[in-house]
Amino acid sequence: MNKKIIFFIFFLFFIIIGILVYQKYARYLPTETSAIHVQNLTPTEINKIRQETPITEVKAYKSARHIQLLHHKQVIRDYPMRLGFEPIGHKVQEGDGKTPEGQYVLDWRNPKSAFYKSLHVSYPNAQDQAKAKQLGVSAGGDIMIHGSATTAQVEKLPKLMDYLPRNDWTWGCMAVRNVDMDEIWKLVDDGTIITIYP
Repeated sequence: MNKKIIFFIFFLFFIIIGILVYQKYARYLPTETSAIHVQNLTPTEINKIRQETPITEVKAYKSARHIQLLHHKQVIRDYPMRLGFEPIGHKVQEGDGKTPEGQYVLDWRNPKSAFYKSLHVSYPNAQDQAKAKQLGVSAGGDIMIHGSATTAQVEKLPKLMDYLPRNDWTWGCMAVRNVDMDEIWKLVDDGTIITIYP
């Protein structure tokens, strides 16, 4: 009888540990490839877009989890994305896990980002800084559009260029697949307006 109770306790313990580990790391499971409907562009197609319909604006839709590149009002490209780990609402302070909402500028880029490549979002603006000051907190910063796998990870496993986690996981950035980041990098110029919608 004692052996059965001890076995049951160990079994229950491992089940609980397994559930806790799954809850903590499930957001990093990859999105099923059938759920991603982006046909990647060839270099010729990228050049054609840059010449004939250059990107004039970027729109990010948080609730729909996608980023659109537009030429005036025409949607040229549409990519799936993931957000900060607390995606609902506007970013108010550093570490809140929220992605900002509103109009900003993609003002500079980092070719050696922690997550492959990145385009910087000009958060916080004056209004964001005033709100944070009023609350007595830091507004935070370093909000980016970036890839989902690091360069070191991709060097070891090239298939990670297509990796997109199933759930939101960043500290407030917008993460896309690395292959999509390559396209965004080539199509979007510094100084492009980005509007982030709830």
